Amino acid sequence: MNGNSTHSPRRLSVIVTGGASGLGLSMTKYFASLGYIVTIFDVNTNAGHKVAAEVASENPQATVGFKRTDVTSWTDQATAFREVYQQHGRIDVVIANAGISEQGASSLALVDEEEPSQPRLRTLDVNLTGTIYTVKLAIHYIKKNEPDVSTGSRGCVICTSSNAGLYPFPVAPIYAASKFGVIGLVRSLAKVLERVKVSINALAPAVLETGIAPSKALFQEMIVTPHSTLIKGVAQLVENPKVTGAVAEIHGDKVTIRPPHDYVDEDTQSNLEIFWKLGVA
Repeated sequence: MNGNSTHSPRRLSVIVTGGASGLGLSMTKYFASLGYIVTIFDVNTNAGHKVAAEVASENPQATVGFKRTDVTSWTDQATAFREVYQQHGRIDVVIANAGISEQGASSLALVDEEEPSQPRLRTLDVNLTGTIYTVKLAIHYIKKNEPDVSTGSRGCVICTSSNAGLYPFPVAPIYAASKFGVIGLVRSLAKVLERVKVSINALAPAVLETGIAPSKALFQEMIVTPHSTLIKGVAQLVENPKVTGAVAEIHGDKVTIRPPHDYVDEDTQSNLEIFWKLGVA
């Protein structure tokens, strides 16, 4: 999807959840640099308004807006999506990026407690439930678009997962579960969305410096991937709308597409194909 028609260039309308900081801010700046219409959804009102104004000033060819949105609220997201569609007439690209960490020791990893404490599930609410809400609304509005004359695509959804959704992450198992969930969501929806010409893919970043970690000191111990590699992955997925159901691992200076697991046997493959034919499970 290059944003072009047979007559004149068209500015894509892009939504970035969690777009006022961290990875989301880098993606906001990237899309604005292309002159697109970018709307930031973020729960941080002060940062959201400030970032929107600054990015708009740096990219006068772009249109940058902000809507205060708690992604765990269906009502918040539904209202914000509706307003973007009413204001700009279309939504082309949605980045389901908003996410949080477990912020220190995981409540699920406290295995030495005398009495079990209730696990804190805010991470799951934001990272997985919030992403599900974003994806559902993105599909609704993107499928209103006419297919692009050159690619046949109506638009794309990109979800921010993590390499903690690919590898065991024992220090934060709830965070890992949320990111594994995002990958399962993306891989499972891809075939469904092919019917309406919408692509969906996931990003699985390694360690990139953001405010999501409990301390900046953590990054001094790590091999840190630059945000420029993240943007390389985003560009690759947006510009190739025929790619769908992909998981792009973001590491070092590389973007590696990670294939799903092979079927363990022909019976398993056959059963899953029957589920798809029946349309129910």
